Amino acid sequence: MDTIASLFSFITWPVSWVIVQFHKLYGAIFGPDTGWAWGLSIVSLVVLIRICLIPLFVKQIKSTRNMQALQPKMKAIQERYKSDKQRQSEEMMKLYKETGTNPLSSCLPILAQSPFFFALYHVLSNIASGKVIGVIDQPLLESARKAHIFGAPLASKFTDSAAEVAALDASLTSVRIVTAVMIIMMSASQFFTQRQLMMKNVDLSVKTPYMQQQKMLMYIFPVIFAVMGINFPVGVLVYWLTTNVWTMGQQMYVINQNPTPGSKAQDSYLQRLLKSVTQHGEIRSRRHKAVVKAIVAKGSDRNENERRFIGGLAKAGFAAQTDGTVVKSDAAVAEAEGTAVPKRQQPKRQSKAQRQSGGHQAKSDETVEETAEESAGEAAQEDAEPKTSLEKKPETPAKGGPQGGRSRASSGGSRQRKGPQRPKHPSSKK
Repeated sequence: MDTIASLFSFITWPVSWVIVQFHKLYGAIFGPDTGWAWGLSIVSLVVLIRICLIPLFVKQIKSTRNMQALQPKMKAIQERYKSDKQRQSEEMMKLYKETGTNPLSSCLPILAQSPFFFALYHVLSNIASGKVIGVIDQPLLESARKAHIFGAPLASKFTDSAAEVAALDASLTSVRIVTAVMIIMMSASQFFTQRQLMMKNVDLSVKTPYMQQQKMLMYIFPVIFAVMGINFPVGVLVYWLTTNVWTMGQQMYVINQNPTPGSKAQDSYLQRLLKSVTQHGEIRSRRHKAVVKAIVAKGSDRNENERRFIGGLAKAGFAAQTDGTVVKSDAAVAEAEGTAVPKRQQPKRQSKAQRQSGGHQAKSDETVEETAEESAGEAAQEDAEPKTSLEKKPETPAKGGPQGGRSRASSGGSRQRKGPQRPKHPSSKK
């Protein structure tokens, strides 16, 4: 650890200068040799660094979301070119370039903090060894060695021997208890920060290997910090605990105000926004208008949370507009409650068999109606004309007789087509 810290010795001077400036401020309040003065100086160093890293944190959030959105496409590329690793890498880089995503952006805040972390470790190690470093001269060195946080010197570690702890005017038990508690708090804050990200701010509708990796890191990182923490001085534990708490609070704010689409955090956010619209009848915040505008622009591509939000607006009597505002709408209420006037539906297209069966059925119905009408007409005619017994009924010719033959011939002749006949061909027989 000392070897790695020495690589960042070039930054120890600005780090020690910042600590000394804060020490002057807090020393005037709590006393120059107190643990409060030196401990708050380290905390203020963390806050200053994290404020400077806010742009990188925002870039990290955007990169993380882009990586989550690209997981299905990345998986498809891996399956398509699983036998060609070079082509797979080329397609991945092409995908990153088209979407403007940098996989390393999610690590930028940690990488940017690393030089300051190792520089602080280098400063505190020299204080424990009684060496002047950077801006910290001999009087400030003696003051820092006397500073204790809950009975543990700033430069003491969990692995220090009783003699090393006694040289700093402290007891081994106090140092072990304080460092153990701080290591547990540091690991717990790291776990809670990662768990908060996984449980609330991840799109649960997309199951990708990226989510499994994040779940593994949720358990691996706290263990790593716990193992490494026993070699950190108390001042470095204060630094790392402060930066974890800052990260947790910063991430909580981002999750509540700008959640990932499709996550539980987005559902909670939209429900709060729906409650505000219902109470006030309008969208007041410009940021909220931008959210509603983006949801309206998605159209049919909205996720379940966004569809539930639009449906809630409709039930409350509001309709979202393309500019992000809402207006009163009775039609939206009727549509949400299912009482809207049904639209005229076009008749379903029938198959050929259905049309034929329908035609036969219609013809049979017409035949039945005509038969009924003829029967009714004949009955009426019989009632109107009285029958006489002197009239002879015509005899019906027997079948197969000469009259029957003539009858067929005459009927057959009547069936012949009238009008001009087609001339016969000259070669045909007369």
